[in-house]
Amino acid sequence: MATRKQKIGAVAFAGALVLSLGLSLGVSAPAAAGDDPWQDIHRDVFDSRAVVEDGLVTLEAPYRAEDAAVVPITMRIPASAGEVKSLTLVIDKNPSPVVATFHFGEAAGKGERMLSTRVRIDMYSNVRAIVETPDGKLHMATQFVKASGGCSAAASKDADEALASLGKIQVRSFEDAAAKDRSPPVREAQVMIRHPNFTGMQMDQVTRQYTPMRIVSELDVKRDGALIFAMESGISISENPNFRFTYVPGNENVIEVTAKDTEGKVFTATSAGKAS
Repeated sequence: MATRKQKIGAVAFAGALVLSLGLSLGVSAPAAAGDDPWQDIHRDVFDSRAVVEDGLVTLEAPYRAEDAAVVPITMRIPASAGEVKSLTLVIDKNPSPVVATFHFGEAAGKGERMLSTRVRIDMYSNVRAIVETPDGKLHMATQFVKASGGCSAAASKDADEALASLGKIQVRSFEDAAAKDRSPPVREAQVMIRHPNFTGMQMDQVTRQYTPMRIVSELDVKRDGALIFAMESGISISENPNFRFTYVPGNENVIEVTAKDTEGKVFTATSAGKAS
């Protein structure tokens, strides 16, 4: 039986294959009018298991995005949810609809949790946050976002310039008085990674060739050695990936980050300022 990671990879591969065929023919491959891709995503990624929208997870997204290549998304899980196994972010009509899956560790805690990032949206679409609890139940929040062209939008720098700063990571930790007063207390941190996250859909305006896909595909974030979350992602995370999140405090509160891209390059950093 295929694992969850294999299923997500298969959906991403199928989307990339359709996209590649369309680009090679000089045409795009959008869904047909009226198509609802969620039914196939639900079947292929979640085995058509029951999904409830009961408020266990909330999703904040703009109704109309100012920039389809950099759409802010914030997901919140209340303390009442208790332990959470994973959080999957889906954009129904993106070429590769599974944006990322976040697997939570002990340092994420069981109180109120927040995770925000920035994504690309290729056409008007539902955006979904799906939480899986340890008992295998799925809980979902949905927002419709008006945006188009985010996956093929030109990068802010040319390929050579973007690759020159590849892998530089900034880690910031915030001491929020209000967050400290929560029960249990939490802190917030932010991880910013210099990486072009080329989707494979962006055309070089000089050569008229498509820039090969190269993305941050894996990310592990720890606090004092204990896992906060491990992420597996696809092409829909924006250029220069940016994550802000809560975690439970420890003794030193040192945030350790390990990122890996599709070329096999590994980048590391800590909140103490050490990076490689």
